Amino acid sequence: MADLKALKNKCIITVATTGAWPKKENNPNVPMTPAEIAEDIYDCWLAGAAVAHMHMRDENGNGTMDKNRFAETVELLRTNHPDCDIILNMTTSGDLNATDETRQIHLKELRPEMGSYDCGTMNWLHTSLFINHPKFLEELGMNMQEWGVKPEIEAFDPGMIANAAYYLKKGVLKAPLHFQFCMGCAGGIPGNMKNLIFMKETMDSLCPGSTWSCFGVGHSALEMLYGAVALGGHIRVGMEDNVMYSKGVLVDNNRQFVERAARVIKEFGREVATPAEARQILSLTK
Repeated sequence: MADLKALKNKCIITVATTGAWPKKENNPNVPMTPAEIAEDIYDCWLAGAAVAHMHMRDENGNGTMDKNRFAETVELLRTNHPDCDIILNMTTSGDLNATDETRQIHLKELRPEMGSYDCGTMNWLHTSLFINHPKFLEELGMNMQEWGVKPEIEAFDPGMIANAAYYLKKGVLKAPLHFQFCMGCAGGIPGNMKNLIFMKETMDSLCPGSTWSCFGVGHSALEMLYGAVALGGHIRVGMEDNVMYSKGVLVDNNRQFVERAARVIKEFGREVATPAEARQILSLTK
């Protein structure tokens, strides 16, 4: 295993291909079916993505936690592209109406290397509640330890970082933690550099030794891309967070986002992490 100091200049690109919201009417290029998602993940891996954050859609294009769709997507990816060693990171929050069981069953059965861990409850898009109650978070944290799934701690505000520190102390989470700072979501912390620095400093204070990535929703996407690279973090891009490549211009595919992120990383003097390097940085066991 390489010395982690030698990996300090590496930047992990996560691609969030689909999400639970954008539909074909928002951007006709968003992948929706297991076949589309699998091919999109592979294409983004070719462009430099080391991690794929996965959501599924039902037959009507709505977010679903259907374990069979996760399984079908993984099977298509692994069968059609056996050389693809991308890290799979499966959401546990793809449907606001899902039960505690359906939010976890795909992790238990498929054992992806990573899964999302949304570390608190919040108002969601000014329209509904995104509920992650303490009982669920404790159960999910312990189950992820048992199943060998690394939590990606999604933090929509600094209070969720404090929650993670509490669960770390309690043994529900285990160090080293990995955070995904979710910037610019309606109901969460706005996406700007001042707030990103504050999130990183809060993490460094409460959970020292943690790794982090971030993404910006909509108009904050580029600022968070540049900010993450400049601050030594990692970056997430993809149509889950933004369907526009630039103002007034729809993105053609997720690969466009990954290629731009790779260019920014290289122009700044950093290097794009391979999946193997990302596994070392994130302390994955594979």
